[in-house]
Amino acid sequence: MLLRVVRILTGFALACFAAAGTLVLFIYAPTDWGSAGADLTGPRLSEAGYFALMSTPWVAMCAALPAFAGVLLAEARNIAGWAFYALAGIGTAVVGFLVQHSTELPGGPGIFQAYALIAFLAAGLFGGLVYCASL
Repeated sequence: MLLRVVRILTGFALACFAAAGTLVLFIYAPTDWGSAGADLTGPRLSEAGYFALMSTPWVAMCAALPAFAGVLLAEARNIAGWAFYALAGIGTAVVGFLVQHSTELPGGPGIFQAYALIAFLAAGLFGGLVYCASL
């Protein structure tokens, strides 16, 4: 039982880091990736890694409750398929997106746009798949 809890928590931490790393990839504009070969220097990669590490706690905080609900459902029903965890990751990302959107000031610039939603959905999908692979 204790080993299972440790594996779940480790999987959650890895999934949050993977989701944060995916979000960092969306920070750089698509036009930046055209010259990615020239820009992939030590300082640039260090910056991306630093952004991923700094955003991981925020991802974990926003994902904790929905991910916990998904884990409880999976453990109670003995679900272990990658499709469930991919969908649970996407659902968690939607909740995280809505949490982020709810913290914005009315009338100000906001996150509610297609690019940000795609970034969150991709991060949730990748996070869910990493969680599944870690079990």
